[in-house]
Amino acid sequence: MAEQHEVLTAGRTSGDVNVDIRSAESIERMYKELPPLDAVVGIADSGALDDFETLSEDKLDDNMRGKFYGQANLVLIGQRYLNPGGSFTLTSGIFADHPWKTVTGGGVVSGALHSFVLSAALELQGRFRVNVVSPTMIGDSVDQFGNLFPGLPVVPMDELIEYYLDMIEGDVTGQIIRAYGTSPCPA
Repeated sequence: MAEQHEVLTAGRTSGDVNVDIRSAESIERMYKELPPLDAVVGIADSGALDDFETLSEDKLDDNMRGKFYGQANLVLIGQRYLNPGGSFTLTSGIFADHPWKTVTGGGVVSGALHSFVLSAALELQGRFRVNVVSPTMIGDSVDQFGNLFPGLPVVPMDELIEYYLDMIEGDVTGQIIRAYGTSPCPA
């Protein structure tokens, strides 16, 4: 993306500015530290694998705190800082549509992000755009995580980047981009 845009990065311990996506105060501080932005892309916090027999409200809440509430707050707080006409692009995941064992929490969070984007697009209409990219396993991650999800489709990184660029540069809002790839993850 940096070839086509000025990119500023934010992370818990690295980047141009530090932010704890689980803290609304930290997100507000991040926006205050950055210059006015035209686009925000949230790719923050992924949930842990879960064991359904021991899954609890507290564990679901922990998954929601970072990946859902954190990204929702990028929009809810960010609407006061983003340049008019700007865009928010959030990241969910394939488990919203394709359930898988050990990721019930991830499916719940991703489904919530889809619903949030659909509603937020109506609320922000005419002021900002908001979309969500919902990737499957990214090709660059197969060596590290492929054994956990054999048979799950894979999306190549360059294809995934194009989806994000389309959301940043395009004019659509309220879209769920299902970047679910075509080839299955090797067993």
